[in-house]
Amino acid sequence: MKIAVVTACPSGIANSVIAAGLMEKAAAELKLTANIECQSTVMPVKALTDAQISEAECIVIAANTAVDTTRFKGKKVYQSGVDACLADPKAYLEQAIAQASVLKNVQAVVPASAPAEATSGSKKIVAITACPTGVAHTFMAAEALEEEGKRQGHSIKVETRGSVGAKNQLTAEEIADADLVVIAADIEVDLSRFDGKKLYKTSTGLALKKTSQELEKAFSSATDYKHEGSSVSAGQKQEKTGAYKHLMTGVSHMLPLVVAGGLAIALSFVFGIEAFKEEGTLAAALMTIGGGSAFALMVPVLAGFIAFSIADRPGLAPGLIGGMLASSTGAGFLGGIVAGFLAGYSAKFIADNLKLPQSMEALKPILIIPLLSSLVTGLIMIYIVGGPVSAAMNGLTDFLNNMGSANAVLLGIILGSMMCFDLGGPVNKAAYTFGVGLLASQTYAPMAAIMAAGMVPALGMGLATFLAKRKFNASEAEAGKASFVLGLCFISEGAIPFAARDPMRVIPSCMAGGALTGALSMLFGAKLMAPHGGLFVLFIPNAITPVLMYLVAIAAGTIVTGVTYAFLKKSDEEQLVAATAK
Repeated sequence: MKIAVVTACPSGIANSVIAAGLMEKAAAELKLTANIECQSTVMPVKALTDAQISEAECIVIAANTAVDTTRFKGKKVYQSGVDACLADPKAYLEQAIAQASVLKNVQAVVPASAPAEATSGSKKIVAITACPTGVAHTFMAAEALEEEGKRQGHSIKVETRGSVGAKNQLTAEEIADADLVVIAADIEVDLSRFDGKKLYKTSTGLALKKTSQELEKAFSSATDYKHEGSSVSAGQKQEKTGAYKHLMTGVSHMLPLVVAGGLAIALSFVFGIEAFKEEGTLAAALMTIGGGSAFALMVPVLAGFIAFSIADRPGLAPGLIGGMLASSTGAGFLGGIVAGFLAGYSAKFIADNLKLPQSMEALKPILIIPLLSSLVTGLIMIYIVGGPVSAAMNGLTDFLNNMGSANAVLLGIILGSMMCFDLGGPVNKAAYTFGVGLLASQTYAPMAAIMAAGMVPALGMGLATFLAKRKFNASEAEAGKASFVLGLCFISEGAIPFAARDPMRVIPSCMAGGALTGALSMLFGAKLMAPHGGLFVLFIPNAITPVLMYLVAIAAGTIVTGVTYAFLKKSDEEQLVAATAK
């Protein structure tokens, strides 16, 4: 007997695919010839042909979403929810064949995967993606939005705000024609171009992992955006954003200074560890560039752009001043963070609450707000915050520089686990910010542990796909190769495709490897002068020490993660068997 089967679920991922596999197996056991159409969003849809429909003696539709039934008019059809076939697919097929009836009332449905030309509701979308480091999440989120937008039949263009600047920039004409603006950003971006447009804000993480849901939310929840302008006019309220986003804006602007400064210092060590002490030499010049200039600007820029994120341009000057005071009083990056929030919120408070005649409004952003906010921030930093924070920073630095091996290993375990917990998310960024901030205090060991552990998830997933080839399908194997390359570059996000599919196995595997790598890095006394670059930093002399033991730490964690996940991973066939048993 010949039958035709259609499976479908709202997400087009789990139930639809599992049901198709179960019914194919059940049909074979019942000696039925089955042609199956699995309506999926993760694999190409192989639609039933007219010949297959014509030859089928029974059409079985297991779906929790609307299916186009016009092609089945006059055929014997059995319809149910997709869940009904999962428990006992053989009994389900027998029941379907016995109870199928001739279909008279049909329903026309446009498939979700229909091309743009077939979708009457096609919209024009423009988007911006941006993350603190401007490396992985920025571009992966952009790719996800583009693919999902096109899949839904929309015209979409995404501008990326990466570490090398804006790419694929939106034109004024494209913005004017757009029906919707999507901002997927973890840092502040200039939205003045989108004044009066329907705008929706989300994070790069959600845009990457829940792309379809976020686009649906964008269409249903977008609001008319009104730009407040650089003057931050009285009475206007800025949209509330969290402290994390303000902090990440500061970190993202500080990062290039840390990288350039750290590598310049490392290059000065090529001529000898103390060669920079001799005036007039190239080593001294490199140390002046790195330590005397780039690192000196690090805390002021951190504080300045935290304040900028909170209060727009009027907050920048008081933030920079507060950051410089934090640096000069020895409060370090902790003081810079405090100064940034003080400056930002004081500037915002003044902008929102100080009422002036209309003729004097223009003076607020360039004179009144910077002056008053700078005075408030500066006086608080000097008389209240500076001393205690400086003492705390000195205590932290002394502890890190003098702690025993047991404490060092424990810190490495904590930092390594944090780096691998959410793969570029808030916990990962918190650990990373901690390490970067300590570089200005000439404390280099935590940064080494952080970068080493951050490389492990992507490297481990690449290794797992090599060790257990039979458990991974073709697309996962290709993703594993890409993940390995990303891991070499210190881009943890290479493991996200695996974590999204199988979080309960991937994340513990990554954390185990990351904790080991972090612990070994601290135990070996590894030091890293630059906060990014992965193994390519090895090409800079003295940027990493000791090189061999640092590589051993990375390799050990990678092996633990790769072997653990290769063992825990279940193949598609094993997942189908498990689903059948349930």
